[in-house]
Amino acid sequence: MNRFGPTRQIYFFEEFIPTEHPSPFLEFHPYEGTTIVSVRPRIPHDWDEAQRQEGLTDLLDLMLRLHRIVQPVLWFYSPLMFGFAQHVEAAAVVYDCMDELANFRFAPTNLKQLETALMARADLVLTGGVSLYEARRHQHDNIHAFPSGVEVAHFATVRSGIAPAPDMATLPGKTLGFYGVIDERIDLDLLDQVARARPDWSIVMVGPLAKISQADLPARPNLHFVGQRSYADLPAYLAGWDVALMPFAITAATRFISPTKTPEYLAAGLPVVSTPVPDVVSTYGGLDGVGIAATAPEFIAACERAMMLERSTFLPAVDLKLASMSWDETFKRISALLDAALESRSKRVAMPHVRRPRRRAHYDYVIVGAGFAGSVLAERLAADGGKRVLVCDRRNHVGGNAFDNHDAAGILVHRYGPHIFHTNSDAIVDYLSRFTAWRPYEHRVLAAVGEQRLPMPINRTTLNALYNLDLADDAAAEVFLQTLAEPQDIIASSRDVVINQIGTALYRTFFEGYTRKQWGLDPSELDKSVTARVPTRVTTDDRYFLDRFQAMPLHGYTAMFENMLDHDNIELALGVDYTQLQADRLAPKLIYTGPIDEYFGYRFGPLPYRSLAFRHETLDQRRFQPVAVVNFPDQSVPFTRITEYKHLTGQVHPQTSISYETPQADGDPYYPIPRAENAALYKRYAALADATPDVTFVGRLGTYRYYNMDQVVGQALATYRHIDSTQPADKVSA
Repeated sequence: MNRFGPTRQIYFFEEFIPTEHPSPFLEFHPYEGTTIVSVRPRIPHDWDEAQRQEGLTDLLDLMLRLHRIVQPVLWFYSPLMFGFAQHVEAAAVVYDCMDELANFRFAPTNLKQLETALMARADLVLTGGVSLYEARRHQHDNIHAFPSGVEVAHFATVRSGIAPAPDMATLPGKTLGFYGVIDERIDLDLLDQVARARPDWSIVMVGPLAKISQADLPARPNLHFVGQRSYADLPAYLAGWDVALMPFAITAATRFISPTKTPEYLAAGLPVVSTPVPDVVSTYGGLDGVGIAATAPEFIAACERAMMLERSTFLPAVDLKLASMSWDETFKRISALLDAALESRSKRVAMPHVRRPRRRAHYDYVIVGAGFAGSVLAERLAADGGKRVLVCDRRNHVGGNAFDNHDAAGILVHRYGPHIFHTNSDAIVDYLSRFTAWRPYEHRVLAAVGEQRLPMPINRTTLNALYNLDLADDAAAEVFLQTLAEPQDIIASSRDVVINQIGTALYRTFFEGYTRKQWGLDPSELDKSVTARVPTRVTTDDRYFLDRFQAMPLHGYTAMFENMLDHDNIELALGVDYTQLQADRLAPKLIYTGPIDEYFGYRFGPLPYRSLAFRHETLDQRRFQPVAVVNFPDQSVPFTRITEYKHLTGQVHPQTSISYETPQADGDPYYPIPRAENAALYKRYAALADATPDVTFVGRLGTYRYYNMDQVVGQALATYRHIDSTQPADKVSA
């Protein structure tokens, strides 16, 4: 907060202090040389909880009036303060979640309820470590992990050889120490065992007692509880120690702690020995200067090894680690996040805009469809080929099925279901990057199996959770899958593919019902390509796609298409069917991205497609599900999946929008149905297309083939290269 001081006035509204006075009042304590003021509410000691809450609300309002504070940033370190502050109109709300407070001894019964309300209201959530972040990241759309920073210069004075504190200088033998609050989280039994086993060591515990009493402390002549010391004095205590300790009990209360002392000890140049606190293990466990030990004998052995370490061998790696953990760097990142949250609160949602030149001249090409295929070809023909192009679409927007827009709540959603861009083609990325910046995004999908949500595609995590196993590595998972597989003599259908690889049980759990809903057919009636698209893995990689490039257009697909079509040689006719345009009189060439059977008047009968229905909802909560997409393979559930769009876009918003996706036979064509007879029918239409030289058919519907987005872009670029190669040599270049 000192670093926020130069640009913001800061008031610390502290926990209330009981008073003998019959009325509540405030004490203001400014910190000299700063803009920070400590505000200490005093509440009559005999008031009950309801009176205290009402009194605190009144005192907070009084402070805001006295200091003429309007729409402050409310920064909460504890949900307990939210109870009396939630009525305040704030510019932004920050929840600085440092620990799982509900796991602490004597935690208030209403703590969980208040925290849920605070998480829902918060614009920005910060967690004090990685474990806490992992446990909470599905609960908020703007949550970030900030393991403890360190004032390196303050603690590095120990390395320069400052004198130890007087009460440290006289201790016999090797000295091992800890500083911090001494409460139920400290493993007192471990300390007792170490002190008893090594009477030649002096063990020093610096800090106040909390929630435990002096009587709870183990009594050993070489175990010293010296009480609290000031922050300024801590380097002098560290100067008297040979090893710094992290003797925490491994309990629910320590599951999510990320103790500030670890980097401080290391900044002082001391080796550290810790019990296996998850955040210590994950953040520092790879350093030679940090030992991890679970039992008293292991702890003693780790301390002995630490005493033998040469500083020159472990400090270079320590210093490299600490370089990114300064409070200055932490402040810089948090300040940027706060500024973004404030901006997000005030930002108006811009309406989509498409530039429409009004040149009523003859065109070189009419392109039917403003999706990927049509838009890419329009851009290439106009910008590279110098051609005049009219793009028409019966829908009233660009982007085809990739169209996204802000719904009534201002949340960016994909109207026609989730579209996740991924590719291994650098050329396609380079091309699209002319029209959009990117937001890195790796798609993850869970499958709802009973009450479980399991990674999809099936991986080792899926198998362990579903079968209550402990498959430790890829080889073990491979062997297990082989026991389930049922080799098929002939692989002809989607059913054959799955059962051959993973057997009937997994097939029925994950594929049979979902495929029947998706296609309206049993997997045994579908081409093997349908389920071949979804692999089975023996690793724990839970990404849905493995392509080298995975990202979302930074400002959405619609903005990308608008940029692509923003050219003087391109005119748009949206909400217009091409049959209304008398296209043959407008241009000598037609590029058609609609259904090929429709173009030829269904001469041989309609090609079968699967359609989709979407039910969009906006919910008054920040998060609905842990990932963007949850599949529902159970055939008794009518929809196939639920999508939560803020996962895809990274948008921060107090509400969230979702869609339920239900396949159906009727409606706009989405997916060509992959069956042999359908492929044969398409070939008859393809023969008609070959005999129609002035019309080029491209895209999913124009070529009756399921393509990913990058494949459609690639097909369109290849089509343009073919067109370009047949143009006269004097073509105009833009």
